[in-house]
Amino acid sequence: MNHGSTRGRALVGLLVLAGLLATVAAAMYGWHALNLFSRSPLHVTTKAETIEIPPGTSFKRIIDDLRQRGVSDANPWYWRLLAERMRVAGRLHAGEYALSVGITPRQLLLNMANGKVLQHDFTIVDGWTFAELRQALAKATKLKHDSVGLDAATIMQKIGAPGVMPEGWFLPETYAYVKGDSDLDILKRAHRAMVKTLDAMWPGRDKNLPLATPYDALILASIVEKETGRADERARIAGVFIRRLQMHMLLQTDPSVIYGMGARYTGNITKRDLTTDTPYNTYTRPGLPPTPIALPGKPALEAALHPAPGKALYFVSMGNGRHIFADTLEEQNRNVNCYQRKHCG
Repeated sequence: MNHGSTRGRALVGLLVLAGLLATVAAAMYGWHALNLFSRSPLHVTTKAETIEIPPGTSFKRIIDDLRQRGVSDANPWYWRLLAERMRVAGRLHAGEYALSVGITPRQLLLNMANGKVLQHDFTIVDGWTFAELRQALAKATKLKHDSVGLDAATIMQKIGAPGVMPEGWFLPETYAYVKGDSDLDILKRAHRAMVKTLDAMWPGRDKNLPLATPYDALILASIVEKETGRADERARIAGVFIRRLQMHMLLQTDPSVIYGMGARYTGNITKRDLTTDTPYNTYTRPGLPPTPIALPGKPALEAALHPAPGKALYFVSMGNGRHIFADTLEEQNRNVNCYQRKHCG
């Protein structure tokens, strides 16, 4: 028997076993390290950090960007191995992505693979005019400002509503967008939302309203919107205007006069302003003004189509955000003296 040969084979076997054990240990360590990397938060310290991936950006360039910005200090191979294990390496979408505090490499890669780009919000406020809407859009970040320099008629044509006067035709709501969207996209969506909302609400309106068309309702709703911001007053104020229209009384609503004054309005309205005729002066011209005077929200539209019943034909501000209503001119004059001129009693 050759004991030397046997001992040699045993030694070789031990070396092979040791190599296998080392390989297994290394694999286990690598697997553990990769798992730890995948679920460890990246170095993000503020809520406003983002990463933008232009179209055609390579995986290597994305990871280099993260490392250069100090978001990740891990070996690029960890990113590559994780992406391969997740099967996303070749299908990361271009776009802007949030680097939120606590986000992990795995979650970031999932977001990129699913195209879960960062969304921004733009809110159209109830009661804004179209001019105020345009001013706010011009200040919105991450949007393409394609409407800058265009007149109102051109904007309406570009959003698919040629010949439509813009005032009133954009629904106040919050609209989500992503970087690179156009301000015209926001306007188109807001316009379609208003058309859809008005079309849905009009058939269910109260009977015998002196409103011939949905556009009449839009005009009245815009007046209600500018007269009050109180939910408990909208339908009552709409009721006053509906009764005045039915009785062929002048609406005598200051917000419409102010709208017609345009740049001449500096914060105060005078007796001369009330007697100077414009198409929007409801002290000198009967009926509704020719167009809406603002962008009414759904509650104002609801009030215009479902006004509160009653006998009141007048109202005046009490100076505290509320209004006091009156059935007769005599009662209205007393209220004006008390709440506007401070001569109560």
